[in-house]
Amino acid sequence: MHDIVSLAWLHQAVTWLLAPALLALVAACAIALAEAGLAVGERLWGLQRLAASGDLPLIQRIARHRLERADLLARIPPMLGLMATIIPLGPGLAALGQGNPGELASAVTVAFDATVLGLVAGIGGLVVGKLRRRWYEELLETLELEDDA
Repeated sequence: MHDIVSLAWLHQAVTWLLAPALLALVAACAIALAEAGLAVGERLWGLQRLAASGDLPLIQRIARHRLERADLLARIPPMLGLMATIIPLGPGLAALGQGNPGELASAVTVAFDATVLGLVAGIGGLVVGKLRRRWYEELLETLELEDDA
């Protein structure tokens, strides 16, 4: 009994993490959408402007920064989605044990929604990151070949 009482604070602290995790997932989806828009502009106009500058260190620095941003977007939201999936399941299963299947159904709905949000944002980050990586590699190779010629 003493162990259960002493860990009640832990359960409460974890439960408090659900709302911030869900808000972060919604923000990550918005960021993924913004990054996709930026990537389109980057492909249509931005890379040409960078190439025209001919400043290799600047292009490398910009590429590194944009790729890191996309990589973070590809990795963090799925982890947040998993966290926001697991958090409501504990109370939902406890409610089922007390004969309240409606609360479990609500918890499972939140859990699945969180999973989807995490995957959507992560997929967006992965696609943008892969495209950007290819674009910048091609740009840098072209500029290095021009410098060698």
